[in-house]
Amino acid sequence: MSLKGIFLFLLTNIAVIAVASISLSLLGVGGYVNQYGLDLGNLLVFAAVFGFAGSFVSLLLSKWMALQMTGAEVIDPQHPRNQAEAWLVQTVHRLADKAGIGHPDVAIYPDPAPNAFATGWNRNNALVAVSTGLLENMTQDEIEAVLAHEVAHIANGDMITMALLQGVVNTFVIFFARIVGYFVDRVLFRNEDDAPGIGFYITSFIFEILFGILASMIVMWYSRKREFRADAGGAYLAGRDKMIAALKRLMTIHEPAHLPEQLAAFGINESAGERIMALFASHPPLEKRIEYLMRADERQLKLGLGLS
Repeated sequence: MSLKGIFLFLLTNIAVIAVASISLSLLGVGGYVNQYGLDLGNLLVFAAVFGFAGSFVSLLLSKWMALQMTGAEVIDPQHPRNQAEAWLVQTVHRLADKAGIGHPDVAIYPDPAPNAFATGWNRNNALVAVSTGLLENMTQDEIEAVLAHEVAHIANGDMITMALLQGVVNTFVIFFARIVGYFVDRVLFRNEDDAPGIGFYITSFIFEILFGILASMIVMWYSRKREFRADAGGAYLAGRDKMIAALKRLMTIHEPAHLPEQLAAFGINESAGERIMALFASHPPLEKRIEYLMRADERQLKLGLGLS
């Protein structure tokens, strides 16, 4: 990450901490360890505020952060610089109209890997960005299918759903890590003070990492399920043959994806990995996605956009 990227990351986290601290003060939530032991009610509120704060601050800033992290440039829909930019904007807007959402901003970012992503805090204020590698390695029909896949993500509200899911798992990670920390601090470190001891902080930190790894498996499982739905929605919008052709094209290109971690789950392409690492992949294997589309009937394609 560049110096600018690090600065933006730190700024976002400072904002999250500030918002969470103010929220806790307004809710009257103080310490969750007192002379009576662990106050589970206060702890749950504490965990929820910090668990959801990061997710929703990131969601609200997602478009701005995506542009800064990838170096993407938004195309002026009124004054595209060339025919390729004009076609991209027209295609995204046409697909958005068919999906029943507002027109997303359209951007191009420099990356030799063929990829694209969608982000934004709601379905009527979103961003669709494509890499230069995608434009250089795919036909117009294949690019249209990729754009349709990203528009389907927006129409399905996947960014909001992922933020909610991440907030829930963050809450339980913080909650249970501190319960374990309290137990270890009192039993193993024999701390009898009202305030938590060093054992509490060390154990809580370790178990936040361990529980966070397990929680990420749940989030990535949902992300993989969501990709099948976006593929179906993309096939409904652009055509099944185009969507399958785009996925097959991705199988023939071996350039690794370079999307930042925060955006990887919203891209079109990511390697699913091998064995245990497949549990942490945000995308299922391309061959499974192709098989799903080949078996899907018209009703399943419509359900990819929430249509009956």
